[in-house]
Amino acid sequence: MIRKSIAALSFTVAAPMAAAQPVSMCVFDVIGANGDVYNMVKDYALEMKAHGVEFQLKPYTDEGVAVGDFNAGQCDVVAATDIRIRPFNRFTGSIGAVGALPTYDDLKTLLATLAQAKAAPLMKDNGYEVLGIVPAGAGYLFVNDRSIDTAGELAGKRIATLDYQKDAIHMVNFVKATVVPSDITNFAGKFNNGSVDTAYAPAFAYQALELYKGIGEQGGIVDYPLAQLTIQIIARDSVLDDSLAQTSREVAWGMYPQAMSLIENQEQAIPEKEWIRIPRQDVVGYQEMFRENRLEMRDGVAGAPSVYHPKMLTLLSKIRCASNPGASECTADNRE
Repeated sequence: MIRKSIAALSFTVAAPMAAAQPVSMCVFDVIGANGDVYNMVKDYALEMKAHGVEFQLKPYTDEGVAVGDFNAGQCDVVAATDIRIRPFNRFTGSIGAVGALPTYDDLKTLLATLAQAKAAPLMKDNGYEVLGIVPAGAGYLFVNDRSIDTAGELAGKRIATLDYQKDAIHMVNFVKATVVPSDITNFAGKFNNGSVDTAYAPAFAYQALELYKGIGEQGGIVDYPLAQLTIQIIARDSVLDDSLAQTSREVAWGMYPQAMSLIENQEQAIPEKEWIRIPRQDVVGYQEMFRENRLEMRDGVAGAPSVYHPKMLTLLSKIRCASNPGASECTADNRE
């Protein structure tokens, strides 16, 4: 990576930054400064230094605290999951819509699209701007009983559910399971000690958060992506000018291969016996169930809050139908 001296930057309250004061960034990584996310953000920051922006990074193992400090003005930028950044940008915060991106190829198409300059207006919302999006891995359902391999089997089961993730709460209620309110700091412990029957996480949590303990001898990991998790870099839209903000998004997109290499290694490191492979006919059922939920979360019907951005759901639908035009949703009247 290129190392250059920092170009002159300046801070003003209302104008884009252009002088030598560093930009502070709160970075969430459940592992802290030794985690893969934090190290990727360090690489991003080094690339941005070559473009005249110096970031000062501060690691957080509690995502709520990181976002809280950003809200309180303790940092200029925050790197956190798409779930937590939804209040700042509902459009990019809808990337993780349940079941909306079933493959990593679909995710790659999406992130390449969002990194283009023509998408820049959608990166700004309500005084905030998305400076970059990096994959964090598909979210899978970890279960303590391998018989929990269909939506019907989830009825009555206890599911560790992030208490600020409205779409997940709606989904748990939809399948008639029991919400056990949790957060990023305790959901793994609840699964591992048997307080809940299932938990939702990317593959890295198998080792990093020791979810293999909760799986035990009888459980496994349902091999179907419930959602694509991303790390998003959010700033107040006065922090960088439009040109530097676009450069930042392109730098982040350039890190896609690095991020996917980590994700693939994490998934491949999980023993084959732990995966619960889903029959094709069951996958079709999952997809329709997820589509119904996305529409409810878009429109705020059936008691669901309006969470997903309609324009993002339409874009995700187009990407899915381009890669799988024979899917039933691609001929349905009720398209997203």
